[in-house]
Amino acid sequence: MTLHKEGKATIAISTLLFLIISFVFCYFLCPAYPVIFWILEIALVIVFGLIISFFRIPSRNYTADDAAVIAPCDGKVVVIEEVEADEYFKDRRIQVSIFMSPLNVHVNRNPVNGTIVYNQYHKGKYLVAWHPKSSTENERHSNVYRHHNGKEVLTKQIAGALAKRIVNYNQVGQSVKQNDEMGFIKFGSRVDLLLPLDAKINVKIGDVAVGGVTVVARW
Repeated sequence: MTLHKEGKATIAISTLLFLIISFVFCYFLCPAYPVIFWILEIALVIVFGLIISFFRIPSRNYTADDAAVIAPCDGKVVVIEEVEADEYFKDRRIQVSIFMSPLNVHVNRNPVNGTIVYNQYHKGKYLVAWHPKSSTENERHSNVYRHHNGKEVLTKQIAGALAKRIVNYNQVGQSVKQNDEMGFIKFGSRVDLLLPLDAKINVKIGDVAVGGVTVVARW
């Protein structure tokens, strides 16, 4: 397991704060209240461990399948429905939404091979990620991938109540590979996929998707 580059500053600041707070606890509490000191120290270690875990990149055998749309992130499938596209597309699409909790791996990956034909950041609100309107009203970053078969897939990295830092590495005109890094969302949120109506959905609501591994749909 390695740590993501987006976590360098956060981890460095957290390490400094951990050392300072530990010293303060030790100076004021350890001599007179050793039990309270160790309770607080254990709590600090747990929080620090969660921060480290949040930026982890686990070793995985990624699914390489040019006929498949692979999960762009870890999390629970919370929406599968036919919708009227509100961005880029002018037709109806199948929306698949994956909710990421703060405990999930937060690296986002390209779901297909293809060319980036649309890349747009949108300012917005910070509704909880499972709110029905978060897909259209929250801060988000959208990409459209054009597969060599001519079909297109739109992804939305959506900020939530806690996630207020969306990173996207793609650029219009760039050829990308399936499962390479699309970006990163800090501290929980969700990613939407907008797929063609004839896509064969391979997941159901409640399924736990694994980014870069789970087949969400097939052409």
